[in-house]
Amino acid sequence: MNIALLGYGRMGKAIEKIAQDRGHEIVAIYDKDEKRGELSDAQVAINFSVPTAAVQNLKEAFDAGVAVVCGTTGWLEQLDEIHAYCNKKNSGFLYASNFSVGVNLFFKLNELAAKLMKGHEDQYTAHLEETHHIHKLDAPSGTAITLAEGIAKVNPHYPSWTMDEGKSGLKISAYREGEVPGTHSVTYHAKIDQISIEHKAHSREGFALGAVIAAEWLNGKEGIFSMSDVLNL
Repeated sequence: MNIALLGYGRMGKAIEKIAQDRGHEIVAIYDKDEKRGELSDAQVAINFSVPTAAVQNLKEAFDAGVAVVCGTTGWLEQLDEIHAYCNKKNSGFLYASNFSVGVNLFFKLNELAAKLMKGHEDQYTAHLEETHHIHKLDAPSGTAITLAEGIAKVNPHYPSWTMDEGKSGLKISAYREGEVPGTHSVTYHAKIDQISIEHKAHSREGFALGAVIAAEWLNGKEGIFSMSDVLNL
């Protein structure tokens, strides 16, 4: 499969290695500092650009007739616009806040826990925490937002999230430390005990592998998809 990389930072380079190891060819690289190859030569593009470049990258790919796997977060206020543009161009689009297979299983575990805790809000208070490397530009992480949305979907006690301690809603705390690939936890606190679930990434390899698997799955398809489709969750 011919792949274009839109964004060539740490994740882009990790994806390049895994894609080549799986027999794919990188035919184009678009980044702020370099442009190699032609986007139209790709079958699927994988976007891990900075947030400010995401929308333009996605539209350029759809214009070129190339489906896109996107893992960039921090631009989702324009997600509906991109969905409409993708459908207009009869292309394929798969966005995920996190491509790790383990994280996507964690998303489902989070929803199950939230459903079990429904009705116990008088005793247990939910709290989300995420920690990432100091280079991550957005906070909270897209993964944390997906976790919060998963809780809201099954537990109406938490219809919204906030990072402000003075506001109501599900609290999210975000930390930026060293080169941490990504740690997310959901904790239900009570006076007598607490219940926690956590996912801790040991490297970026899991994210990169998941993105390549998603690209392999998306190749030749039209429409809007998610990692739940890829993993049949």
